[in-house]
Amino acid sequence: MSTTWTTRPETPEDAAAIRGINLAAFPSAEEADLVDALRADPDAWIDGLSLVSRAPDGTPAGHALLTRCHIDGRPVLALAPCAVLPAHQRQGAGTAAICAALDAARAKGEGLVVVLGHPDYYPRFGFVPASRFGIRAPFDVPDEALMALVLDASHGVPSGVIRYATAFGI
Repeated sequence: MSTTWTTRPETPEDAAAIRGINLAAFPSAEEADLVDALRADPDAWIDGLSLVSRAPDGTPAGHALLTRCHIDGRPVLALAPCAVLPAHQRQGAGTAAICAALDAARAKGEGLVVVLGHPDYYPRFGFVPASRFGIRAPFDVPDEALMALVLDASHGVPSGVIRYATAFGI
């Protein structure tokens, strides 16, 4: 049986559920705390770019977050964190949330998204190694794990070191 996931932007009422998703999906509270800190940062947070996927009963099951970062002084987006409740993993909840977030970013006219993640997972969304664009992380990371996705080529693709939002602690 296939699950049909619906997605929607986060609402204020979703904050506790999103925290719970991140606490359940990761071994520590680090990602849940990061989401809370990003939500509180007006320089990082962009309304409409925190997406939840919901199970058929309406329960939030997955979450994907895009926030502002910069490369060479130019605004781009960072995809992080992404999380799914363990009971719903590998069923499409994460894919649905990520696709909805990327669609929302395109609709807002954003040009580029970077992600640090599993090189076997994110290429399905169109991400390629960020090094192809001369984009680097501000810390050592395997080349294949730092990826970028051009949403709108008319913006041009900046190169240089990513400057993440303060909440990332980098």
